[in-house]
Amino acid sequence: MIFIVLGTHELPFQRLLKVVEEEIKAGNITSDVMVQSGHTSYESEHMKLIPFMTYHEMEAYYQKADYIITHGGTGSITTAVKMGKKLIAIPRLHKYGEHNDDHQLEIVRQFTESGHILSWNEDGPFSDVIRQISSFHPAPFVSGRKKILSIIEDFIAHEGKRN
Repeated sequence: MIFIVLGTHELPFQRLLKVVEEEIKAGNITSDVMVQSGHTSYESEHMKLIPFMTYHEMEAYYQKADYIITHGGTGSITTAVKMGKKLIAIPRLHKYGEHNDDHQLEIVRQFTESGHILSWNEDGPFSDVIRQISSFHPAPFVSGRKKILSIIEDFIAHEGKRN
């Protein structure tokens, strides 16, 4: 099963669904496709769309999915990365009225460069990325929480000695 996540942003993101639908019709995607569609209206005979889900429903679909296709939202990406899931991210773009600006380009670029995800930015056929996903091995998630807490604790300890 493939899980598509469009998030909850109020602007529609039909471009992602159209490109996936084209791959289904071309036979490049043969798995069942479940979509968390948010505010995006779309009719499909090939995908099951549910606008909004609870946290637990989303988590179950993430776990069950062979891979995830998502918009470039940080929460949607990090959920998959922390689970070690294969993920393709497609950033929402301002020029198509999908977002207020192009900040998702940078988010997706950072996760792609770190080896956590694959991405598609209209820079070639989407089918090329679909073919890559089966052999893709995402870089494991490593939390920086302990390091950040250590820096904060060290700062507090030294700041108290200065006063």
